[in-house]
Amino acid sequence: MLLAMDSAQQMLALGLAWYVVFLFSLTVHEAAHAWVAHLLGDSTAYEGGQVTLNPWPHMRREIFGTVIIPLLSFAYAGWMMGWASAPYDPLWAQRYPKRAAWMALAGPVSNLLLVLFSGLGIRLGMMAGYLEAPASFRSLAQVVSATQPGVWEGVATILGITFFLNLLLFAFNLIPLPPLDGSAILPLVLPQGIAERYRDMMREPMWSILGLLLAWRLFGSVFEPIKDLALALLYPEFTYG
Repeated sequence: MLLAMDSAQQMLALGLAWYVVFLFSLTVHEAAHAWVAHLLGDSTAYEGGQVTLNPWPHMRREIFGTVIIPLLSFAYAGWMMGWASAPYDPLWAQRYPKRAAWMALAGPVSNLLLVLFSGLGIRLGMMAGYLEAPASFRSLAQVVSATQPGVWEGVATILGITFFLNLLLFAFNLIPLPPLDGSAILPLVLPQGIAERYRDMMREPMWSILGLLLAWRLFGSVFEPIKDLALALLYPEFTYG
C-alpha cells in the first residue's frame, strides 16, 4: 500500500512537472508569434493580450488544446501533447505573405532557444557536479540525471522535459505541411506571386486535415535523427546507441 502511494505521488509530481513545462513552452511559442506579428504590422494578437508569458490568455483561447488533450496524452502515453493559437489578421497575411512567414517562424525559433537554454543549464549543472549524463534514456524526460537525491532530482526532471519537449515542438512545427508553422514559413523562399497563391490554397480546411495526418505519420522518422543529433551535441563525450 505504501509503495503504491509512493508510486502515485511520483506520477502526480511527474505529471505536474510535465504540465508546467508544457504550458510554459506553449505560451512562449504563441507569445513569440504574437510579438513578431505586432512588430511587423499586425496587432491582432497584441490587442488580444497574447504578447505575454501569462498562460491564461492562451488557455482561454484553446482550453481543449492546453488542458484536456495534454492531460489525456500524459495519462495514455506518459508525455504531453497539445496546441494553442495566436490570432492574426488574414488580410494582413495575404497582403504581406513574407511578414506572415516570419511570424510563423518565430514560434519554432522560440522552442529552439528553450532547447539551447535547457541544454546550457544541463551542462552548467554537470560542471558544478550536481548533474550527469544518464547511463541510458529509459524515458522521454530522462535526458539528464542528478548525482544526488533531493532538489537536484527535480531540477534534472524539469531540464530534461524542457529539452526534450521543446526539441519535439521545434521539429514537429517545422514540417512543411499545413496547418503547421513549417507550411507558413515556405513563402520566405517563394516568389511573391507564388507565395500569395500558396497561402490562398493552404486556407482550405481539407489541406490542414491531410497535413496533420501525414505529419503525424512521418514524424517518428523525422524526429529520430534530430533527437540523436541533439543528444550528440549535448553530450559530445558520450555515445548512445
